[in-house]
Amino acid sequence: MVTVLTADDVESLCDVERMVPAVETALAKQAAGAVERPDRPHFPVGAEIDGTDPHGTALTMPAYIHGEPYYATKLVSVHEGNESGTTIQAQIALTDAETGTPVAYMPGTRITNVRTGCVGGLAAGALAAEPIALAVIGAGAQARWQTRAIAETSALDSVTIYSPSDSKYACADELRADGLPATAAETASEAVSDASVVVTATTSRNPVFPADATDAELVIAVGAYQAAMQELEPALVERADRVFADVPEEAMETGDLREGALCKGDLIPLADAFGDDRPDERAGGLTLVKSVGSAVMDLMAATTVYGHAVDDGVGVEVSFGNGGH
Repeated sequence: MVTVLTADDVESLCDVERMVPAVETALAKQAAGAVERPDRPHFPVGAEIDGTDPHGTALTMPAYIHGEPYYATKLVSVHEGNESGTTIQAQIALTDAETGTPVAYMPGTRITNVRTGCVGGLAAGALAAEPIALAVIGAGAQARWQTRAIAETSALDSVTIYSPSDSKYACADELRADGLPATAAETASEAVSDASVVVTATTSRNPVFPADATDAELVIAVGAYQAAMQELEPALVERADRVFADVPEEAMETGDLREGALCKGDLIPLADAFGDDRPDERAGGLTLVKSVGSAVMDLMAATTVYGHAVDDGVGVEVSFGNGGH
């Protein structure tokens, strides 16, 4: 029997409090090399017959952590033109690592959003001084989850949201409804000017704020995962004293880093930050965290969700029968 979870099921089981330790474990196992994480192919979909004008991008993301009972495969779609406003959607399959038997299927969008937010939460908790004056560039789902996760791991003094669209007002309203001190800014420079931590969570192909507009101690860039995408000005990257990455080899291929002077060996695995003593006061330099995401995080997050589903009796059991060749 296979457990099938609905979006409502996953929403009830997946929050930052549960996911922060799962993501921390995933990053530590990945940094230790105790994982199988094949390349994640991405390809255009919905194109015309000659391959032009695709509607979106599809990604396949498999992963296994040595010794874990399951492996995961996530299927992701990125469609920026959706009328519904939903850009990223995903599904995750958990499979028994010993027998190859399907174990669970679940929507992956909530899991993706929360586990990515937890990267920012872990980074801020390890690398930034409290209380944090947070600026978030972007006003979509990831802007909300980055803020919620940072609030889980750190004391927040203020949150400033910027997007070129009016979505920034709705984002700030929603975060205030969560009890967070959020307001909207009219420009990117205004948003980052007094920030100690800046998060960029967009799908931009061009830098989203001027490098000279902020003296933040920590910048967490989570939006750009391809060479054609870029959120940070090269000048900002150049002045960073330390650059952490969740997946250094893939982070180097993004538009934020690939044209600069850094090489893969210059990037510090983000897991290395978690053992550091938290600073008592604001540091003198700039720390940059570059995140591109990893299916290892999806595996640990989905395993956590499935475990709670079993404990709480959530989900529907479905018989898939025996497969053939």
